Amino acid sequence: MTDSPDTSNGEHPVEADAVNDAAAPADSASAESAGAAGGGMPSAPDSSSASEAPHPDTLLAAERLNDLQRLNAEYVNYKRRVDRDRPLIQERAISDVLEALLPVMDDIQGARDHGDLSDGPFAAIADKFEGTLGRFGFERFGAVGEAFDPEFHEALMHLPGADLPADATSTTIVQVLQPGYRAGNRIIRPARVAVADPS
Repeated sequence: MTDSPDTSNGEHPVEADAVNDAAAPADSASAESAGAAGGGMPSAPDSSSASEAPHPDTLLAAERLNDLQRLNAEYVNYKRRVDRDRPLIQERAISDVLEALLPVMDDIQGARDHGDLSDGPFAAIADKFEGTLGRFGFERFGAVGEAFDPEFHEALMHLPGADLPADATSTTIVQVLQPGYRAGNRIIRPARVAVADPS
């Protein structure tokens, strides 16, 4: 009679070995899958090296921003210069026009000195013309008896024997050859005069 395996403890050796053998591939497969999940798969590329070099669009945007800031600064400076120079340009333009009218003003003054503009329509026209120019600060200066001032007067003659006012204490205008004109504080033409010194 053959010995039968002891089944008192409920173990079946052959079947247990078969189970172990069948479980081995599963264990190895799980190990391989674990290894693949752990270090078997290639790692993601390092992004630190990519962040060191800025994107070309970023460089272009920075360049355009610098250009815009420079243009804005140039415009601000230009506007300041225009605002600063505008009154000077206006004053110069007015002075140029008034200087071109000096021969007309000399003719009007000459006619008035000779009594040709004492009355009549031309006298009214001359007065209106001078009044219009007066709105721009245009005025005549230089008169007999005034003290000579080289800033406003130009002495063309010196007359030692000329009569002077009794209160004259300095070089005095004794004859006006051409009246002077100014617009505000700007001298368009100095008065051309003859002067004399007190004795």
